Amino acid sequence: MKLSVFPGQPLRGTLRLPGDKSLSHRAALFAALAQGESIFENFLNAGVTRAMLEALTDLGIAWQMDGQTLRVEGRGLSGFAAPAQALNCGNSATTLRLLAGALAGSGIPSILDGSPGLRRRPMRRIVEPLQQMGVPVEAGAGFTAPLHLAHRPSSRRLTGMRHELSIASAQVKSCLLLAGLGGNAPTEVVEPAASRDHSERMLRLMGASVQNTPLPTPGMDGTPKSLTRIAPGDCDLQPLQLSLPGDISAAAFFIVAALITPGSDILIEHVLLNPGRTGMLDVLLSMGADIQVEMDAANEWEPSGNLRVRYSELHGQNVSGDTVVRMIDEFPAFAVAAAYAEGITQVRDARELRAKESDRIHALEELARLGASIDEQADGFDVGGQAVLTGGLANAQGDHRMAMALAVAGLAARNPVTVEGAEIISESLPVFSAALQELGAQVVIST
Repeated sequence: MKLSVFPGQPLRGTLRLPGDKSLSHRAALFAALAQGESIFENFLNAGVTRAMLEALTDLGIAWQMDGQTLRVEGRGLSGFAAPAQALNCGNSATTLRLLAGALAGSGIPSILDGSPGLRRRPMRRIVEPLQQMGVPVEAGAGFTAPLHLAHRPSSRRLTGMRHELSIASAQVKSCLLLAGLGGNAPTEVVEPAASRDHSERMLRLMGASVQNTPLPTPGMDGTPKSLTRIAPGDCDLQPLQLSLPGDISAAAFFIVAALITPGSDILIEHVLLNPGRTGMLDVLLSMGADIQVEMDAANEWEPSGNLRVRYSELHGQNVSGDTVVRMIDEFPAFAVAAAYAEGITQVRDARELRAKESDRIHALEELARLGASIDEQADGFDVGGQAVLTGGLANAQGDHRMAMALAVAGLAARNPVTVEGAEIISESLPVFSAALQELGAQVVIST
């Protein structure tokens, strides 16, 4: 599928996005680990979350999707049934890594596999620490999927221990915390900077004993290292009834779209504003972005609020250290904003971008094909800002976030931008094209 976006139309209107992808993944899986029915409103129904739900079906968990409302009948920490076939995680590394932790704690035999793209994603960072805890797990060549978990008797509990991560990662941390629920002692995860804490917040709501503590030892950019500690799950996790705020990573594309398109003025309602996810907002504000934040009055479990975004003349900025962790999923969109900013933008300490759905540092060559000045670095990239991109043809590189970023770049280019392979967008945000059109953009979909 090809997606063409034409320049010239300001974006105006109000947008409410589907539930945050990270929260939706965790909601479905954690509900399965609870005892009883959980209900989630504004659940993200997309390719990556469908992979999680279908895996839960194979594990004997009943669920029902009615519009954007998900109901899950949890069976407790030891309630999974051994799957009759390999669990297909599709393109979703989050599904694979979180399921690996939950299955490690349960002890049932299983195989975790996925698409060719997922099979290229690195899994060493979960496989080795799980093995140290006593999980009988083996990976494919190069520590990639498929992962094979052998049977472990329920009487042989995992070894609770401290894990020191070289790279801050919420997915790795969550995997080890879930495994820790089946441990014989507390499990601790130390990160060089605090990654997003969605798992901890949700598990605490369910009655788990989880603490986050900054350590005096400096980590990334001189900021304190972060310690997360979970106690073994010796009691039932409680079911949840929650409304999920909109996806801040999805909102990033519309934020950048409004900032670079002259005359634009949009409102994004009820979007997730967890401090671990607002790094791009902070950087854009420092670049001169006109973004007004109105926090929701009732922030009972995850901070959320409304964002008013207007067209702005941006200037280049350097990004590194702890800020990178707080905007790791937003760099494709951010690179577009940097391309339209005045001056040079430098990104460093972002080597993690090379292990996403695509090598997102190298994949920025597609933005360069549209006229941006991109200089690839080992752990980041430089963007030479300029007034207007030329437009043209670009390829999504099998990456949903690259596809949306390239499409947004066309809103202020001299000529339309056509993105090949745009069907991948449905993996995370099926409403993307329709939402752009509702805001006034001229969008054409073709085969």
